[in-house]
Amino acid sequence: MVHQYKLNGYNIVLDTFSGSIHAVDEVAYDIIELFKNKSESEINDIILKKYSGRADVTERDIYECIDDIKSLERAGKLFTPDTFGQAADKYKSKSGNIIKALCLHVAHTCNLNCGYCFASQGKYKGERALMSFETGKRALDFLVENSGNRKNLEVDFFGGEPLMNWDTVKKLVNYARSIEKGVNKNFRFTLTTNGMLIDDDVIDFSNREMHNVVLSLDGRKEIHDRSRVDYNGSGSWERIVPKFQKLVKARGGKNYYMRGTFTHANPDFTNDINAMLDLGFKQLSMEPVVCSPDDPAALTQEDLPIVLEQYEILAKDMLKREKEGDGYTFYHYMIDLKSGPCIYKRISGCGSGTEYMAVTPWGDLYPCHQFVGEEKFKLGNIWDGVTNSQVREKFRSCNVYTRKECGDCWAKLYCSGGCSANAYHASGSINGIYKYGCELFKKRMECAIMIQTARELEKVEQ
Repeated sequence: MVHQYKLNGYNIVLDTFSGSIHAVDEVAYDIIELFKNKSESEINDIILKKYSGRADVTERDIYECIDDIKSLERAGKLFTPDTFGQAADKYKSKSGNIIKALCLHVAHTCNLNCGYCFASQGKYKGERALMSFETGKRALDFLVENSGNRKNLEVDFFGGEPLMNWDTVKKLVNYARSIEKGVNKNFRFTLTTNGMLIDDDVIDFSNREMHNVVLSLDGRKEIHDRSRVDYNGSGSWERIVPKFQKLVKARGGKNYYMRGTFTHANPDFTNDINAMLDLGFKQLSMEPVVCSPDDPAALTQEDLPIVLEQYEILAKDMLKREKEGDGYTFYHYMIDLKSGPCIYKRISGCGSGTEYMAVTPWGDLYPCHQFVGEEKFKLGNIWDGVTNSQVREKFRSCNVYTRKECGDCWAKLYCSGGCSANAYHASGSINGIYKYGCELFKKRMECAIMIQTARELEKVEQ
């Protein structure tokens, strides 16, 4: 399967199953587009007619280009057949019951009342609660017990707002550090926070112990304060920005992300990216809102062309700033074309429900944080383990090849079939798709590949 597109002056040809990327001139681009459906003589006639005014496009050039395409095909770099479909089920079954990551919901409560919150302001359709140290400790032990020979274990402190249970977070980190050498494990912690309760203790401890910190900021003050308000209806922007700046500075500007959400109110989200850059932040992410289609914040079909254009504007701006020595990172444009995710990850995705699970304050297990509160997806608990094996097997058998709509999609080995939670909430099935999200993802991938292409060509020119 081949995908061709033009962006920022580049003619890009992607071979889906080999992962090969080709930046070609417009004549080669057109010949590749015709290659599988026309004879060589037909291609020659079509190209000569289209470029009749160009002296540099001759019959000899065309046939040489056709020969080059044939060579690439023989080398497995163009029109490569799909050899992964038959092995898709085997890849996931090989993982067994190994768990490598937990999302600890240390606080099912929040000090903000964000209008678009997928977690019902931290309550997840249930009661407000804080995780006890005993429950968290058992969760960490459960992770160790079920991690097999895997050394690196991931733990996310999540909410609600985890800083509302900060003392427990610190105790859990200290407990993990006290046991990791004895069990031959290495814990890597992530903290996600709205920033309201950040103080010097949070900064010092996080910068010492947290592998990554995710900071919630929606960009422009007026956009942020539209949704991210306290229970008095007051915006939080002015209170959190100085704290975020202090934390990031103390962190040396590394291993953090400003995590924004764009909604129907700001499909022009590059303006929010620019606002965060103006504040000195360089590790950025802007995510499309996850909410009911009838929610006022929901992105609409009218928003779609605006958002797609914004992704292109952002990609071009990133390259421009890099050349000026003022580069930054955008999470969705981070792609390794040379040694990226293995084929197992490309087919299987994030591992929700199998390798990755969420733990509620009461110790219940769910496939991921976005399924918490959906009782039919409850897997079990941290004391008894996974008792609902039927749900786990549904997630184990879920991959990009079980989603029929993904069959002829060029991006399927980049998105791995997409988010199961988004698919479920959009289609009613974890094997479905979230069509709107698919459109956004494909545009992001086109932009990410273009950026990498531009960087590689610049190296060649140097």
